[in-house]
Amino acid sequence: MGHRETIRDTKDKPPEHPPRRVRLPGFLIEQELGLGDVIKRTTYAMGIKPCTGCEKRAALLNRWMRFSG
Repeated sequence: MGHRETIRDTKDKPPEHPPRRVRLPGFLIEQELGLGDVIKRTTYAMGIKPCTGCEKRAALLNRWMRFSG
């Protein structure tokens, strides 16, 4: 594998970092909840139906930030 192939492979996949964790005592008791899930629940409650793009965005945001109690 040459230098160019290595660079091309790293552009396709961003490096995996552990999600940021934010503690919200009193709001969440037992389970962790991702940022994408929070946004998805909020928009659903407002009457906005999720699409495929919404699901992908929620998964990405869940990997980025997690809330715990």
